[in-house]
Amino acid sequence: MERNNPLPFSICIPAYKSQHLKECIDSILNQTLAEFELIVLNDCSPEPVEEIVSQFDDKRIQYHRNKKNVGALDLVHNWNKCLSMASGEFIVIMGDDDLLEPDYLEEFSSLISTYPELDVYHCRSKIIDEKGIPHLLTPACPAYEDVYDSIWHRLNQYRSNYISDYMYRTSALRAQGGFHYLPLAWGADDITAFIASAEKGIAHSNRPVFQYRSHGLSISSTTTNGLAKLEADSRYAAWLKKFLQENPQGEKRPIIYRHLVENQDRYMHERKLFTITKIMASEPFPKIGKWLKYRKKFQLKAKDIFLAAAKSRKMRKI
Repeated sequence: MERNNPLPFSICIPAYKSQHLKECIDSILNQTLAEFELIVLNDCSPEPVEEIVSQFDDKRIQYHRNKKNVGALDLVHNWNKCLSMASGEFIVIMGDDDLLEPDYLEEFSSLISTYPELDVYHCRSKIIDEKGIPHLLTPACPAYEDVYDSIWHRLNQYRSNYISDYMYRTSALRAQGGFHYLPLAWGADDITAFIASAEKGIAHSNRPVFQYRSHGLSISSTTTNGLAKLEADSRYAAWLKKFLQENPQGEKRPIIYRHLVENQDRYMHERKLFTITKIMASEPFPKIGKWLKYRKKFQLKAKDIFLAAAKSRKMRKI
């Protein structure tokens, strides 16, 4: 591992919610590897974020506050502001209510030692509920894979991932322009990782050293930003089309590359349907009329909307 920077790791929390923030910070400060900085960026929150951070007397903590609230829609801007302040060789973005296992940094350090040439690394995650009770693990991944396998698995919904189960080489992330912007960060973690692994690939750990808290306040669970999520899906599709045209590794992996080129429109259409279905499933009554109104903008048909509504009813029963 290179030592050009004063610290190996920068862990960053763009904070707005305070309910689980202390628990989140505790999980970071209790790492078995103690050499890191913790950057807390208060997104001009009305909640007692600063009061919670001030309870900790630890020189590794840096506290910053936005002058104006960036908000959920432009969440990626907060990620990139954290990136601009990071001095560690590797960077992690944390959710303000998520948790790290004590050996999170130790596990990633081992992964980096095994694959020292890469720019992005990933771990399996444990999904917890509001009370911190685990109820699911994200799927296992191969020890190493190239970007086309990553894209294929993700578009087929064989993978679940979150921003905090990725670790990036800070210099490489800056060189690629930072975290890729999408509204609500909906798919931004996917594309950022795809760009970072385009030439060298990505390494995975199957030890679930990250805990993602799934509850009604997370962006992925809200229903009020449905149109923004579909806009993000449309931008995701546009990025994918351009990326596949550039073909950075196509000659090495012609089969999977060709499959992605030929099926990308179908995959992205299915992604939009999945987004609508998930939103409808969290509503007391699916707002079919809203989606019918905007269907042409997002290249959907009326039958797509009704199919999503039917699937959402089944999803609510699970």
